[in-house]
Order: sequence, then structure tokens, then C-alpha cells
Amino acid sequence: MENKMILIKPITTEKAIREIELENKIYFVVEKKIKKADIKKEIEEQFNVKVEKVNTQIKNNQKVAVVKLKKEFKASDIAAKLGIM
Repeated sequence: MENKMILIKPITTEKAIREIELENKIYFVVEKKIKKADIKKEIEEQFNVKVEKVNTQIKNNQKVAVVKLKKEFKASDIAAKLGIM
């Protein structure tokens, strides 16, 4: 993957914040053509965590990635680094 912006921005809705706290998941708007494996690699490299699973969906003409972290890592730590919690 060339130097391209994969993660556009985190999502900060009430539901997304609740998922951070309860499910250890964090939501990002990502480039539409990016694959799940590339999203996983980017999250792991950028935030020094291990990703358990990545789900994607198209909402309002934007691709949303739902990233679930492995149990030994906390989504709230990433949210704090991003300034959303």
C-alpha cells in the first residue's frame, strides 16, 4: 500500500462512544476502496495495538470501519490519544 491516507477520522456519536466503553470497539471513517486487511495493518502500526476483527459498512456514502481490539488492549486508550474521550 502506497502512502495514502486510510483513516479519515474517528466517529464520535453516542453509540460509538458506548461501543468504546462496553465492547472495546472503535469506529473510523475510512477511504472507500481500502480493504479490511489494510485497515487492520494501519490501526496496528499507528496505535501499537493488536486488532481482533474489522467490520466495514457503507453509511451515508462513507465507508465506516468498526475495529474490535484484542482483550489486552483498550479502545479507550486510542480514543484518549485522539482526544474523543
